[in-house]
Amino acid sequence: MSLKAQLQDDMKSAMRTRDKERLAVIRMLMAAVKQREVDERGDLDDADVLAVVEKMVKQRRDAEQQYRDANRPELADAEAAEIAVLENYLPTQLSEAEIDQAIEKAIADSEAESMRDMGKVMGLLKPQLQGQADMAVVSQRLKARLQQ
Repeated sequence: MSLKAQLQDDMKSAMRTRDKERLAVIRMLMAAVKQREVDERGDLDDADVLAVVEKMVKQRRDAEQQYRDANRPELADAEAAEIAVLENYLPTQLSEAEIDQAIEKAIADSEAESMRDMGKVMGLLKPQLQGQADMAVVSQRLKARLQQ
């Protein structure tokens, strides 16, 4: 089943169970997917839908952090609840050891030796780890590894 079909089914399920918070998040996600389809004038595949979900999770994490910094815990908790619903549509996240292993393999495959090769290595890692790891964390770990 495609991710879009799963979203449709989950939206119907949330309607039946009258889960207003979950329904609101799923509708927001469906609207973002539909907007991207309109912008690109075509249907999105699972990878594109996954990219939309990742973007929304990142936005919610940033907002949650800003609310916590501004001492607004009620708004931060609302963002955290939205993140929890959105994360159900992401694949399981890789552990730090798995990320390090992927970085080592990409460095070996690209024969990277210094920071100048970081773009080349990230080009290999991004399609491989997309959705399974926060790419900002991957970038930081790769940078630390290349500076050794």
